[in-house]
Amino acid sequence: MKPKRIETLVLFFVSNILAISGYAQQNTVLPDYPNNYTMYENLVEMPDGRRMGSGNAIDIDSQGNIWVFERCGGNQGACSENNVDPVLKFSPDGEILTSFGAGMFVWPHGIIVDDDDNLWIIDAGVIDGEKGNQIFKFNQRGEILIELGQPGIRGVSPDLFNEPSDLAIGPDGSLYVIDGHISPDSNHRVLHLTAEGEYIEEWGSQGYGPLEFEGLHAIAVDSQGKIYVGDRTNNRLQVLSPSGELLAIWAHWGRPSGIRIHDDMLYVVDSESRAAIGQYGYNPGWHRGIYVGTLDGEITDFIPDPNPHGGTSFPEGIGIDDNGVIWGASVGDQKVTKYVRN
Repeated sequence: MKPKRIETLVLFFVSNILAISGYAQQNTVLPDYPNNYTMYENLVEMPDGRRMGSGNAIDIDSQGNIWVFERCGGNQGACSENNVDPVLKFSPDGEILTSFGAGMFVWPHGIIVDDDDNLWIIDAGVIDGEKGNQIFKFNQRGEILIELGQPGIRGVSPDLFNEPSDLAIGPDGSLYVIDGHISPDSNHRVLHLTAEGEYIEEWGSQGYGPLEFEGLHAIAVDSQGKIYVGDRTNNRLQVLSPSGELLAIWAHWGRPSGIRIHDDMLYVVDSESRAAIGQYGYNPGWHRGIYVGTLDGEITDFIPDPNPHGGTSFPEGIGIDDNGVIWGASVGDQKVTKYVRN
C-alpha cells in the first residue's frame, strides 16, 4: 500500500506545482481603473445539443439579436471535420433562431453586422487552392451578396488576401480590412476598399516600427473616420487618420484581440497578455480584460478576466449592442458572455 500512497502523493504535488507554475505565468496585478460592469454567463442555447466552439466573432443586429461565428464546435480544423453551421443567430434571450454556413468556411474569424443588418463574414483559414481566405457579405437568410478574394488563393495583389482577420465599416460605408494574422508568412497590411469591395489603397508592412505590424488582429473606425488597428503581437494599438497617416501608438490598452466603438467610446479586449517569458502572448504587467475609454486614449473602465489561464482566456472578440451592453466570444473558454454596466 505504501508505494501506491507515495505515487498518489507525488502526482498530487506535481499537479499542484504545475498549476501554481501556470498561474505564476499570468499577470495578476489589476490596473487602477474602476470596473462598473457585471458579468453574465450561460446565455445562449446551442442547437441540437451542440457545444459552442472557439470563437472571436460576435456582433449584434438592430433588433438586439446576437450573431456568433464560431469554429464548428472546436478550433483549428473543426470546420473541416464537423458538418455543422458556424453562423448562429440567437435572440436577445439566448434562444437559437437560425443558422447557416455548414461546409463553407475553414476557420471563422470575424463577423460584422452593417447598418442594413447584413453580415460581413471573415474566413481567416486557408485550404490552399480549395477554400478559405475570403470575406463574404450575406443577408440574414444566408444568401451571398458579395464575395471577396479567391477561395484558397493567397496573395498580395488588390484582389487577394492572406489570412484576413477583421473588418470595419467607415462612416462613408467603405471597408477597412485587416489582412494578416499570426503567421509571419501572412500579409501585414490594412486594406481600404469601397462598399462593394473594390480596392482603393493600403497601408502597412511587417515590423515593429510606426505603421508596421506583427500579428494584426482587429480594427475599428470611428464616426470621424479615424482607424484603430489592433497590432496584437506588438502589444499595441496604432491609430491612423482617414488617409492612413499615423496619429498615435498606444501600448496602455494591453494586447488587443478585439476592438469596437460605440457612442464614441472605445472598447478593447485583451485575451492573451501573460508573463510567460519567451512564450506567445508575453506582455508582462498587463492583466487580461476589457478596456473601455474615450477616443483620445483615456481609459475609464477595466473589466478584468476573473481567471486568466493558458495561452488565451476571456473573450477574444466583442460586440456592443444599442444599450451599451458588451457581448463577448471566447477562443479558450468556448463560451458567450455579456457585461452590463451597473
